[in-house]
Formats: sequence, structure tokens, C-alpha cells
Amino acid sequence: MTPGARYDEFAEAYTAENETSLMNAHYERPATLELAGDVAGRRILDAGCGAGPLFAALRDRGAVVSGIDQSAGMLELARRRLGADADLRVADLAEPLPFPDDAFDDVIASLVLHYLEDWKPTLAELRRVLKTGGRLIASVNHPFMVNLTHRQAGPRPDYFEQYTWTDEFEMHGRTARMTFWNRPLHAMTDAFTEAGFRISVIGEPHPTAEARELFPDDFELLDTFPSFLFFVLEAG
Repeated sequence: MTPGARYDEFAEAYTAENETSLMNAHYERPATLELAGDVAGRRILDAGCGAGPLFAALRDRGAVVSGIDQSAGMLELARRRLGADADLRVADLAEPLPFPDDAFDDVIASLVLHYLEDWKPTLAELRRVLKTGGRLIASVNHPFMVNLTHRQAGPRPDYFEQYTWTDEFEMHGRTARMTFWNRPLHAMTDAFTEAGFRISVIGEPHPTAEARELFPDDFELLDTFPSFLFFVLEAG
């Protein structure tokens, strides 16, 4: 089953969780927006936009945003949030994208690349639709977090191996099972540079300060051990 089809199964539950959760609302999304900086007037592709919270935040900051997602169910929720005139399209990041060359100033790929076994065709397409000098801002599962999680659950994995793994998440009464691909840091950076990107930033941010009071039981672990890895990449 594709990631898009899996998200169709629990779109409502995931969207509700994403709105206020520690990992999304107080960690990943604020970090991505901080890396994006001043986006007023910039054309941005939200690649893997889900139900549209990042799309909405970028649009509120003055960006001209298009969104794609493999899940039609998530896009239906995004359209409810963003309005009928929002540029939202069903698209698979493993396939050619429905945009011309040099269409965007920025592409944001928030927690999507780790669903893909092969990054080469996806990064080639993202580079194609970006203007020269444009930015790809991406976040992925941190390989150290994945390695630690598996080490606690069973035999220690080989950090340098690229492998697939499945995890379960409880979201508003629904169990979501998602499959990811793990790759070491050097494999990520090699893939980016081979696709024609220059690495500008590698980030390991902390959760927001207000998260300490909102999530006292989970804050310390996330504040001292990163779950996600962030990149800002410039298209050469």
C-alpha cells in the first residue's frame, strides 16, 4: 500500500493530531517556518502538503503556494481549510511533477522524503521545478533517532545500512501504521549534491519554549535528543 493510500485511511485522525501535537505543532513546523524565513512574494511548492497547515502558514506570510500530496483524502481536508481556489493537486513525488521548469522559488518537503526508497528521481524533479538559486527545505527522520529506537526494540541495526521499517502511532483513537526508509546522513548529503543542490544548512532544532509546559512528560527527551533532521539546499 502506498503512503498516500495509508494516509487516506486515517486522514481525519492525523490532521487532528497534527494541529496541536508536540512533534508537529511545536517542533517540526515551527522549525521549517523559521528556516524558510521571509517568504513574502515567493512562489513555494509544499511537496507533501497533507491537510495544509504549512501551506496555510506560508500563505499567511505572503507566499504564493501550491500544494501536492499523494493522498486524496488529505487534500480534501486541505481544501476545506484553504478554500476552493487553493492550488492543490494529487501527485506522487516518485513520478514527474505537474509543473513547468523553474516554476518555484522554494520547495518545502516536510517529513516526506523518508517514505521514498529512491531519492534520485524525486530530487531531480524538485531541482527541475526550482529556479536556479531557489531553495529546497526538507525535514526527515533523524537517523540517530531511528537507530536508537530499533536498538531499544531488538538487535542493534547497522547505522550505515539503508533499510525499511514500520512504526505504529495512536492518533485520536486510530492506529496508524507507516513504513519509512532509513538512510545514514552521508547517503542523504550525497543524494542532495548529486542532484545539483548545495547544502546551506543542516539543522537539529529544539522544540518551542512553550512546549515545556504543554508537554512536560515528553519535552525533555525531545529537547535533548533530536527526532528530525532539517536541510536547506540551494539549487545550483
